[in-house]
Amino acid sequence: MREIKLPLSVPKNKKTAYRRHYGQLTNDSGRLFLIAGDQKIEHLNADFYGPGISAEDNRPEHLFQVAAAIQGAVFAAHLGLISRYGDNYRQITYLVKINGRTNLGDNETKKAAKTLWSVEDVVRFKKESGLKIVGIGYTLYLGGPDEAKMISQAARAVFEAHQNGLVAVLWVYPRGKNVKEEDIQTIAGGAGVAASLDADFVKVKYPYAAKDKKAAAIRFKTVVEAAGRTGVICVGGAKRSVKDLLADTDRQMKISGAKGLAMGRNLHQRSLADAGRLTRALSAIIFGAKSAREAELIYNQKTAAKPKRTGRFLGLF
Repeated sequence: MREIKLPLSVPKNKKTAYRRHYGQLTNDSGRLFLIAGDQKIEHLNADFYGPGISAEDNRPEHLFQVAAAIQGAVFAAHLGLISRYGDNYRQITYLVKINGRTNLGDNETKKAAKTLWSVEDVVRFKKESGLKIVGIGYTLYLGGPDEAKMISQAARAVFEAHQNGLVAVLWVYPRGKNVKEEDIQTIAGGAGVAASLDADFVKVKYPYAAKDKKAAAIRFKTVVEAAGRTGVICVGGAKRSVKDLLADTDRQMKISGAKGLAMGRNLHQRSLADAGRLTRALSAIIFGAKSAREAELIYNQKTAAKPKRTGRFLGLF
């Protein structure tokens, strides 16, 4: 495993646990490939059913099957969903999202997400379930009326996670009137907030709509620099072609200096077979430093690895 600089908020008696969890989170690489299952709450069903979406995606278990097919990836989901399916997918590495909100309502209601579970709940659930839970995730919206409250909750969650030897990942999204969400300086400001809150990684938006892709990747270095020792991972964004996905990821890693990728719709909206091929290609860039062209060749290999299962029956109680 790569040498890591431990936050001073990790107690001496939890350093071994933190190192283990950080290694599991990053596939012992210092880089993170995050599968976003929290979208079952955040996006409701519009992203799981409809034209251009695999019929498999309307079943929650499809998310677990996709995550199970990816070597080295981490599945981020809310505790309740993990509780329902985790016993059948014990090989998956989990990150528990502790807050959330749906996309219903007006813009004002979309600037806050309530805390659903405490870090203490996650620690207890980890112990009792025996699942490979390595940390917590929290979404922080900047610019709304609840900003101060959310910053306070995020700070406390990160500190308590470290106190228990867990890692902490923040989703940081500036929202509000006249806020340009894909402006580099705005994104960099959010990354700086995550660093100030002691997050291990921060998930931020990326300017995918930019016409000059290379120039955008160069400008994004500002975000990585602003995050300091907090690793930056980019959102996957709306569903795009495989070629564009691989090229964007390659630029983010090689030019911008990002530490990984968070992927939701671009994976779970595909069939399990197609998602498996795509994740192998993305993993080759994230963990293997392959080029976009090399990754595309990997994607075009038709044989996909089947996800392993524990063989346990889903718990009925």
